[in-house]
Amino acid sequence: MLEILIAFAVIFLLMLVWILVQQAARNYAARHPELGPAKEEGLGCGKNCGCQGGSCLKKDSPEQYARRTREF
Repeated sequence: MLEILIAFAVIFLLMLVWILVQQAARNYAARHPELGPAKEEGLGCGKNCGCQGGSCLKKDSPEQYARRTREF
């Protein structure tokens, strides 16, 4: 029974620490707007895709770039 209580306390403390770290990052970003907003994991339209204006801009392969530029 003691192991269950210890596990519960550890999990609760880890979640509390994670919330405090996120809040500290948001506060830092608010004090330093020149660095941009705090990057939250899992937000936006995808990870590392260059989201801007609600759409993802991904780099084209050389073939895709050549095909796209011939269309115009």
